[in-house]
Amino acid sequence: MFLIFLRSLVFNVLFYTVLVCLAIVALPTFALPPRAMLTVAQWWAKATLFLMRAVCNIKVEFRGLEKIPRGPLVVVAKHQSFWETFVLPGFFDRPIFILKRQLMQIPVFGQFLVKTGMIAIDRNAGVKALLDMTRRAREAVRSGGQLVIFPEGTRRAPGAPPDYKSGFAQIYSSCGAPCLPIALNSGLFWPRRTFMRYPGTLVVEFLDPLPPGLSKDEFLSRVQTVIEDATGRLVEAGRKEQEQLIGSAPSYAPSES
Repeated sequence: MFLIFLRSLVFNVLFYTVLVCLAIVALPTFALPPRAMLTVAQWWAKATLFLMRAVCNIKVEFRGLEKIPRGPLVVVAKHQSFWETFVLPGFFDRPIFILKRQLMQIPVFGQFLVKTGMIAIDRNAGVKALLDMTRRAREAVRSGGQLVIFPEGTRRAPGAPPDYKSGFAQIYSSCGAPCLPIALNSGLFWPRRTFMRYPGTLVVEFLDPLPPGLSKDEFLSRVQTVIEDATGRLVEAGRKEQEQLIGSAPSYAPSES
C-alpha cells in the first residue's frame, strides 16, 4: 500500500503541474472560438490518461464507442469521480454539461466553463430558474449539441444505492433527441475526498441509445435499469481485479455528496 501512496503522490504532483501549464496555454483561446479551448481540455485529458497508466498502473478501457450517435444527443452518465467530468467531453463534437453554479465562480476555470457554453444550475433555485435551465438545455441540443447529465446530481461511491433525480427526464422529453446511457467504475480508481489512485482497469461503457419520445416514467425506469446493471457488473469486475493486484479492494463510503 505504501507504493500505491507514493505513486498517487507523484501522480497528483504531475497532474496539477500539467493542469497549470495547460491553463496558461489556454489563456489565448479566450479570444478564439470555443472549439480551441475544448481542444486544450482534450490535451489535458489525454495527458492524464497517460499519467494514470505510467505512474499509477491504471489502464482505461472504452467500450461501445460505435454506439455513440452523431448530432443532437442527451447523454446520461453514472457519476462516481471527478475523472469523467473532463474525459467524457472528448467523445462528443459539442459537449455541454449541466454543472452546479459554484463551479462557475472559480477563477479562470469558471470563465472556461462560461466560454464553452456550460449550463449552470443552482440547486436551491426556484422553479423559474429550473425552467430557464431546461430551456437553455433544449436550445443547446436542438442546435446540434450533446448535453451531458449526471442524473444523480452528484458523485456516488461504488456500490452506493442509486439516487436518480426526476428532473433529467423533463430535459430529455423537451429536447426530442436520443439518449446515450453511460456506465463506469471510475470511483474504484479515482475516489472522491482522497488523493489516492488505485491500480486496475477503469472501464467506461457506452450503452445502447434510447430513442426520443419515451414517456417520462418509461424513460426513468429504462435509463436507471441499464446504467445500474452495467455499472454493477463493471464495479464487481473492478473489485475482483483490485483484490488480485493489491490483496483487497479499497473500502468506500456508501454514499458521497
